[in-house]
Amino acid sequence: MSNLVVLDAPSNLGLRPPAPGIEPGCYQLARALRRERILPRLGAREGGVVPPPRYDRGNWQEGDGVFHAGAIAAYTVQLADRIERHVRAGDFPVVLGGDCSIQLGASLALRRLGRFGLAAVDASPDFRHPGNSDRIGAAGGEEVALATGRGQRDLTDLEGLGPYLRDEDVRFFGIRDFFHEERAELAALKIPVVTVSDLRQWGADPLGRATVHSFEVPQLDGFWVHLDADVLDPSVMPAVDSPDPGGLLPEELLALLRPLLASAYCVGLNVTIYDPDLDPDGTAGALLADLVVAAFAES
Repeated sequence: MSNLVVLDAPSNLGLRPPAPGIEPGCYQLARALRRERILPRLGAREGGVVPPPRYDRGNWQEGDGVFHAGAIAAYTVQLADRIERHVRAGDFPVVLGGDCSIQLGASLALRRLGRFGLAAVDASPDFRHPGNSDRIGAAGGEEVALATGRGQRDLTDLEGLGPYLRDEDVRFFGIRDFFHEERAELAALKIPVVTVSDLRQWGADPLGRATVHSFEVPQLDGFWVHLDADVLDPSVMPAVDSPDPGGLLPEELLALLRPLLASAYCVGLNVTIYDPDLDPDGTAGALLADLVVAAFAES
């Protein structure tokens, strides 16, 4: 394993307000996990913070495209600069979000360096785009579509490098079973999707190992892991914006993550969506920190 570096990306620009005039609280994720001593427990170096622009949707209305698009584009470049620097140096960035739109920073950084895959561990595929929805706006639910070139060009083609990911280099894990239409679209695009039921049928550890093997091909320079806290069942992780039932249990998530993060081809991890405002006693945040630390531990 390369040297771990913890880098904060506390952006919530890709989320809709939970209520009028209320800012989403997932920008506090990094601070909460640091309170759980995640950096010394990982034996990681300090990577600092990439400060995001202010959350302000202004006069945005439905139909105006992605809100905060200019701010997200600028932040994506800034975050990509930091991630690229660490990956080039042989470090392993552990990026603490934030919402899922921070994944664009990792995708852009790796696109500058070559061709990389993405293992997205998430309750939903975050694949909303103008071709399948008339409710475009929140980049936190659209980042994989944007990274694969679907959506407005000011986000899909930064630096003329779009798409940042190829369809065939994306893998989804932990998707809720009820996302039937989304799964059908992804299947037509030949993007592998492992639902919660699939994972339980086939086994988390074997799936993780098979995924690593699929990424260890000459065409790819490595892969990145995206972890959205809402992949966990709300019985253990209620502190997310969409706590849908039927998610993974902690031991299942851990068994999936361990082989992915142990691979020499894995170059980084980001953690997103946990909202401390929805976790007054800190129990869910402590669990998330424990899982991330345990995922890097030698089994």
